[in-house]
Amino acid sequence: MAFLQFTYRLRLLRDGEPITFVQYRNASPGYYGAMHSVSQEHALNAMPIAEAESTRFWRDERFGGMECLSATFLTHEYAPHAHDTYSIGAIEHGAQISTIKGSRESTGPGSLYLINPGEVHDGAPAGSGYRYRMIYPDAALMRSVLEDVTGRAVNGTPAFRTHLPVDPEMARTFQIAHRRLEANVGLLEADEGMFSVLVGLFRRHGEAIIIPPETRERSAVRHARDYLIENYECDIGLEELARIAGLSRAHLIRAFRKEFHITPHAFLTDVRIRQARRLLRAGAPPATVAMECGFADQAHFTRHFKARTGVTPGQYRAA
Repeated sequence: MAFLQFTYRLRLLRDGEPITFVQYRNASPGYYGAMHSVSQEHALNAMPIAEAESTRFWRDERFGGMECLSATFLTHEYAPHAHDTYSIGAIEHGAQISTIKGSRESTGPGSLYLINPGEVHDGAPAGSGYRYRMIYPDAALMRSVLEDVTGRAVNGTPAFRTHLPVDPEMARTFQIAHRRLEANVGLLEADEGMFSVLVGLFRRHGEAIIIPPETRERSAVRHARDYLIENYECDIGLEELARIAGLSRAHLIRAFRKEFHITPHAFLTDVRIRQARRLLRAGAPPATVAMECGFADQAHFTRHFKARTGVTPGQYRAA
């Protein structure tokens, strides 16, 4: 299992010239990739204005390729986005401000992130930033865990009833299990730790999904949503989308935001990023992915990708 770590340090010279130190390291002891540095004189004259931001991202094949993240963010802000998977995590230090399904809260040590597939959320540092750990298990993995516990088939998709519960005991247990994954411990130790965490989370905070009753407006915006999903690579206009939904343009934007807590354009961008993740996992070059997913250019793609994942397309592909 390959690990990639990305560390950024920003310093400001006396004459105002910004210097960025970038270091890439993999799991092999003693190996370092390209490093951009400055002279010793510049280093001595530099005045630090920010501590390091770091991101460590990997996929754990022991859990079906489950994506895992440990990161420290001081200034990085996640744009509103959603995942096909669950988003489960806990803050180790600092605090983050999150908006989940339209509700804005601040979280810190002792709080959990329990976000169901498809639920729109964002995140930004509060105060001096935060360090946190995350996993992104898919629905099949979660169902298999619950089936092991209950001894019977689970119909539908399990869900968490609260998104940011304060549960210091489970937060600590999760962090311990996550560190074991990051340290690449033995299979049994990793399985046992993470299995216990997922079981405990659903026993304390899980429930069956409750589907809201269908209405004409909900049906209309879901038609629009499905059209965006099916045609994500196309340049879709608001008038075209409103016609598909059978609503006025203003009504569509208002109803779409009410239903999904995100605008149609932001949703389309999010769908493109999700497809991009699949293509990058398959080894496609970022430039090709940008074109196939409907982005204007690679720079545009990179900006939106990092705003939703915390890493660049190249970093994501290399993990």
